[in-house]
Amino acid sequence: MACRLAHSLLLFKVSQQKQVHKTNISSNYSPALFNVKCDGLIHKGFRQQRHFIPRNRKRVSGIQAVAIPVESSPVESAEYRKQLAHTYGFNQIGEQLPDNVTLKDVIDSLPKKVFEIDDAKAWKSVLISVTSYALGLFMISKAPWYLLPLAWAWTGTAVTGFFVIGHDCAHKSFSKNKLVEDIVGTLAFLPLIYPFEPWRFKHDRHHAKTNMLKEDTAWHPVWKEEFDSSPLLRKAIIYGYGPFRPWMSIAHWLMWHFDLKKFRPNEVNRVKISLACVFAFMAIGWPLIIYKTGIMGWIKFWLMPWLGYHFWMSTFTMVHHTAPHIPFKDSEEWNAAQAQLNGTVHCDYPKWIEVLCHDINVHIPHHISPRIPSYNLRAAHKSIQENWGKYLNEASWNWRLMKTIMTVCHVYDKEQNYVGFEELAPEESRPIAFLREVMPDYA
Repeated sequence: MACRLAHSLLLFKVSQQKQVHKTNISSNYSPALFNVKCDGLIHKGFRQQRHFIPRNRKRVSGIQAVAIPVESSPVESAEYRKQLAHTYGFNQIGEQLPDNVTLKDVIDSLPKKVFEIDDAKAWKSVLISVTSYALGLFMISKAPWYLLPLAWAWTGTAVTGFFVIGHDCAHKSFSKNKLVEDIVGTLAFLPLIYPFEPWRFKHDRHHAKTNMLKEDTAWHPVWKEEFDSSPLLRKAIIYGYGPFRPWMSIAHWLMWHFDLKKFRPNEVNRVKISLACVFAFMAIGWPLIIYKTGIMGWIKFWLMPWLGYHFWMSTFTMVHHTAPHIPFKDSEEWNAAQAQLNGTVHCDYPKWIEVLCHDINVHIPHHISPRIPSYNLRAAHKSIQENWGKYLNEASWNWRLMKTIMTVCHVYDKEQNYVGFEELAPEESRPIAFLREVMPDYA
């Protein structure tokens, strides 16, 4: 489909500012959502259009004028995606994967060695997480008050590594022994008070139905009906998908993992075992922490690192699958290969975060095949870049990327992918306007 860029679409500062002139550009994406003000900030929607040029304006020798679709060149399409990437805070926005490419085609292109489980590397990741978490707790115990935020940031990131280890166990990519995986996964999740089995069941569905509108159990756009249902809920949604979005995984954790009614009958017994483990940890661990360090100690040593973990849990999850140009689709339109390859974002973070979190953000190969262990994700991603590189969405974590997600990726719209809260309820969207003002725009 062809998309037209208006004169005011984008201004880039590349040695000198230039206005981008009206151009017809071919794109297979759903309409990329947001226009840009002259300062580069995302504002409101591109519209999907089909442009025609009449071959003749008059009848000549009995031939009637014919309207012909304008097909833009690959160079123009690449330029459009480059501009869009700059606007959203991406390094690259990939081409649409052809409909005839299957997920098996992508999996078959990967080296067989990336699927191999290495016990030494698996237990090395455990050692890294245990050591870094212990170091974090030591830092908290010794740090003066003004350095506590740094100690909390380190410890919260380190305990996120526990989640990644449990994550590998859930995907059967930690050990060849299933019992070992169940034990290690359950223990790794305990400091996070996450029930392992409920999370595993829900997460498996996320992988099976990634970016499917109703079936995906991870985050998805807000429904318009939900947004309009009540003023109180609308306000909660605006804050939750706006300023509090980096901690929205707390709400997701509460809503999805403790209600037995959300699970199939054959899953309930395992869910109950996981819930019993979590409640036992809370009943024993929390009183011990309070007994030794007091309520303030519980806040310092457990709650603040836990909030740090949820910051990364929320941030990683929304960056992985949320962008104005990445559509959520009905099951009838959904394509597995497109959802996993085109609908997943690779994002580079600072090296210390990547090490403590065991490369969980090398996320495209993980969605191509969850059986790839975390320590093999980089090798798998390199192979995918070589074979499928032009289709990848890639970014480096930056303020513009976060600003895009938090201020515009809100309510589902079939034509535009997302409609921002400010467009639907401008008077109630002051928290979003505030974010737009205070969040930096540099990538």
